[in-house]
Amino acid sequence: MAPNNRKYTTKLANTSVLVIGGTSGIGYGVAEALIENAVANLYISSSQQTRIDDAISRLKSTYPDETSTTTKVIGLPAVDLADEPNLESNIKALFEAIASESSSSGVPSGTKPVLDHIVFTSGDSLGIKPLDDVDLSFFKRCGMVRFFAPFFVAKYGRHYLKPGPGSSITLTTGGVSEKPIPNWSAIAPWMTGLHGMCRGLALELKPIRVNLVSPGAVATELWDASFTDPDAKEAAFAMFGKKMATGAIGKVEDVAESYIYAMKDKNVTGTVLRSDGGSFLL
Repeated sequence: MAPNNRKYTTKLANTSVLVIGGTSGIGYGVAEALIENAVANLYISSSQQTRIDDAISRLKSTYPDETSTTTKVIGLPAVDLADEPNLESNIKALFEAIASESSSSGVPSGTKPVLDHIVFTSGDSLGIKPLDDVDLSFFKRCGMVRFFAPFFVAKYGRHYLKPGPGSSITLTTGGVSEKPIPNWSAIAPWMTGLHGMCRGLALELKPIRVNLVSPGAVATELWDASFTDPDAKEAAFAMFGKKMATGAIGKVEDVAESYIYAMKDKNVTGTVLRSDGGSFLL
């Protein structure tokens, strides 16, 4: 079969995608998958420039042929999504940087719709505290990156997305949004609120699609901060595995497929996609 007759494996070819939080964990896995799906322009955003530069270097090292011929990987200026007073202006600047980069690459100046998809996987340290220790400032801070930021990313980012159901925004929540955990009361409302945000934005932005991915526990480098002992980390993974119907903690390369699916299926919007090993069942 000639390549131009392929209906399924080329849906993301020649598209432009922004991954906010694409320097580590699930976001980095999504970036890898996008390169393997032959996107034309891959924009990487994060809160620290050193992490952006390192991610770009690793992606180019892992995919030397693809990033030199098929996919242009672009690191954007760092954006602080936890900075409440400047949150909206920071997000506006992020999209203006994409427009500027596109203009320098040959897209006519002033042409806003330069993206096909936006993926939001950014997160910060989870707000895990006993309820008695939670005050208003801490509670609001728990939602800044994971709830308020994706809302304004959608508000401003929609103007840079090409119109139609071929374009999408994919946000990220977590299992605690549906299955409460003790001492997570400050973060759980924001995570649950993302379900409503997803449905509301899918209606507001139609025909652009908006979906939400809900991962369970996933093996990423983020665990290294909590477990310096490899044996202790493996023991934690085994414990989480017992809470999943699959019997094992999630892998980035599997969870990333949920985001790829959300981008590819032009018939899915306002939907929560669970990739949690069946932990919601147990």
